[in-house]
Amino acid sequence: MNFHALLDFSPLQQEFGTIMKAFWGTVRLALVTGIGAMIFGTVLAAMRVSPTPVLRAAGALYVYIFRNTPLTLILLFCSLGLSDTLRLHISEDPGTNGFWLAAIGMTIYTSSFVCESLRAGINTVPLGQAEAARSIGLTFTQSLRLVVLPQAFRAVVAPLGSVFIAMIKNTTIALAAGYFEASAQMKQMFDTYGGTIPIFIGFAVGFMVLTLPTGFFFGWLSKRLAVAR
Repeated sequence: MNFHALLDFSPLQQEFGTIMKAFWGTVRLALVTGIGAMIFGTVLAAMRVSPTPVLRAAGALYVYIFRNTPLTLILLFCSLGLSDTLRLHISEDPGTNGFWLAAIGMTIYTSSFVCESLRAGINTVPLGQAEAARSIGLTFTQSLRLVVLPQAFRAVVAPLGSVFIAMIKNTTIALAAGYFEASAQMKQMFDTYGGTIPIFIGFAVGFMVLTLPTGFFFGWLSKRLAVAR
């Protein structure tokens, strides 16, 4: 057995600056996707519980389609369909264009999971509270915004945390949309230095640094905001 290969961390030292830049790309993509998915997922959840049948059907159709479509296909569509075929170029810089295409694809995919988590939270709110809101003259939008959604968000903090952790790990296939992030840098180092175990360990630790604090934060927030019924 070649023990030297097991202990050779020199590629990580030589490429440290490039690796940090690649992980920063992962963090940027996760932040933009998380914000977009929260906004769009909340709108979808409102559509799913809307009293208007057309909106409910449109929201359900969206969730059924994109929740069951592999993220790789969605990212490839963003790259080959939107960018190459329909000539949707958000920026002249290929790196920036790839970033936004990846963010769009991941937002489309992740928002369907945010929607379902939030809809589960809405179902935990007692029906009497919505009826009481309507009895004092609030519209559906007002009762949803002022009464139902604040309680629903508090009820689903932990499931939303799981969605965001999965989203961070899903950034590893953003290269399908032409965006270069941490996993793409790892593949490039495998091609350059060989598939050494230290490189794998280094990148695995990097992703754990991103996901573990996220899990602890949402766990703490879930206990902090827990609703006693």
